[in-house]
Amino acid sequence: MKKMLTSLCAIMMIAPTAVSAQAPEQPAATTIAPTATAQGVVRIRSLYGIDETLRRLKADIADKGIRFFTEIDQSQLGASADIAIRPSRLILFGNPPLGVQFLSSNPYSGLDWPVRMLILEEADGSVSVAWTEFGYIANRFGIKDRDAQFAMANAVATSIASSVTR
Repeated sequence: MKKMLTSLCAIMMIAPTAVSAQAPEQPAATTIAPTATAQGVVRIRSLYGIDETLRRLKADIADKGIRFFTEIDQSQLGASADIAIRPSRLILFGNPPLGVQFLSSNPYSGLDWPVRMLILEEADGSVSVAWTEFGYIANRFGIKDRDAQFAMANAVATSIASSVTR
């Protein structure tokens, strides 16, 4: 898989931009609507608790040869400020040969790079994984010359997230 992603990224760097930046359709059984306003957010329900969800996501990221940057325990940050929030972890990861292409189109897109995925325990105890849809990022930063790369990023993020639905 790592070699395939490396090859695809190399192709994406020179490929024409004929592919749409629309997100691949999520399976209806795993896609859920946000409970709060969240423009451009894709969210799926995990079959596992937070720790196992995190473990599976990190393992899939590693298996794909994608660089894992960091994990932030947001609920721990809240506790240190005496503010109780539901358990949540934010992970940052990415493939620089792919992601840096967005920065070359608009340096301000660095606000959304590397990729971020949020693992959140919902009010009902279920766990969700959420990330910003890449077509939304393209629109947000007015990037019109990287459709194929955004499509690749959507496919990879969806693949990583699917590791918690099986």
